[in-house]
Amino acid sequence: MMSMMSWPQLLSTRRFRLKDGEIVPTVTPSTQEGADALRTDFHIDYDRVVFSGAFRRLGRKTQVHPFAEHDLTHNRLTHSVEVASVGRSLGNRVGVMLQAGGFLPQGNTPSDIGAVVQVACLAHDLGNPPFGHTGEDALRDWFRNPVNSRYLDALSTAERNDIQTYEGNAHSLRILASLEMYRNKGGMRLTAATIGALLKYPWTTLDPAGVKKFNIYQTELPFIRRVAEELGLLEQGNDRWARHPLSYLMEAADDICYALLDLEDAVEIGLLGDAEVESILSELTFTETAGAWQAQSSRQRCAMLRGMAIGRAIDDVAQTFMTHQQDLLSGTFKGKDLLALCSPEVQNTLEKAKELARTRIFRHQSKLITEIAAFPCLGSVLDLLVPAVYALIVEGQVSTRQSLALELLKQDDPVTLENSLYQAYMKILDFVGGMTDNAAAKMAREVSGIGMV
Repeated sequence: MMSMMSWPQLLSTRRFRLKDGEIVPTVTPSTQEGADALRTDFHIDYDRVVFSGAFRRLGRKTQVHPFAEHDLTHNRLTHSVEVASVGRSLGNRVGVMLQAGGFLPQGNTPSDIGAVVQVACLAHDLGNPPFGHTGEDALRDWFRNPVNSRYLDALSTAERNDIQTYEGNAHSLRILASLEMYRNKGGMRLTAATIGALLKYPWTTLDPAGVKKFNIYQTELPFIRRVAEELGLLEQGNDRWARHPLSYLMEAADDICYALLDLEDAVEIGLLGDAEVESILSELTFTETAGAWQAQSSRQRCAMLRGMAIGRAIDDVAQTFMTHQQDLLSGTFKGKDLLALCSPEVQNTLEKAKELARTRIFRHQSKLITEIAAFPCLGSVLDLLVPAVYALIVEGQVSTRQSLALELLKQDDPVTLENSLYQAYMKILDFVGGMTDNAAAKMAREVSGIGMV
């Protein structure tokens, strides 16, 4: 008989913390009685993410255009809020369908599904470093450079892979599970359901797929093992699990938003004309009477078309989810993602939007120059911090300059002699990855000595 995940387990509200080196439940899951009914467990998750420092810092982190001067251009914060909105709509729609089909567990409502997906969407980019995906590449490039990789010789293969592969998805989990709120004691202590929905790549760097994408550093592996057990995620290998079905909705909401809203940004800053965007979205939209339509500004037309297209995509994704629910629950879903199995109209529109972004937006000179500058910018910070940490942990003595460099880390989580070299390097990645674009650029200028007066 085929193993199946079950909705009662997948929607677990249990939270975990670190106590005496063990991952243990915090309290008995709440029954949502009395005053607690004003906030479900998943609403509490939402509030914890929204009020976190990591979430606020997204306001100064790149979505597509670094240091964008236009006020309406998206940053990681506005992107995350919009993805969460689409994710909530997707989850609510699926929740209603699950309830109608008799699949929703007793005690859960359709809005619970919406809330879980919404929180996962809200948190999905918390771990993005300065300068977005280019920042990830810059951090990886520095540690993989033979000149610098010698600092990693003493690490295990898994530890070395983690340090050489800064991964925003894995760092998002690390922020939730280790860094924010109860630091090194369970982090935000979100529900198991929310953590599960966040795991787009539920494996480590030791997995064959981990050379490209992964969600689990060695530091969070014990935590995820316990969460996976609680949720009943199916094991598909050594420290590899089947994805939580709701993670596919989080992924779809993210794909829909970055495909369509990147175009809207490009119109705002003059990289694309509104007629080009209208043409891209035509398969998923309809026009009103000519007079009313033409009376709208180009900005309003793009926004209206985008809204229609998102609505159509939500309908398609929700239906696709229900069509493939059994495959998702059995861990045998073979599609690349839900959008790849949606209607041709949805697939064509999103692919055309992504292709236009690749050719006209991502390769624009102003964006390229800033991305090139991200490498020496983040490299200069690592040039300062990594040798200092290595000298402290391995050699047991530091120079005056290195001692001053270590002081920079003390505000968040100081490196001490009790740390292993791997733990110390993870603290550097926490520090550098947590900086905003502005803070990284400012620190790079200051530590270089340029501009001193």
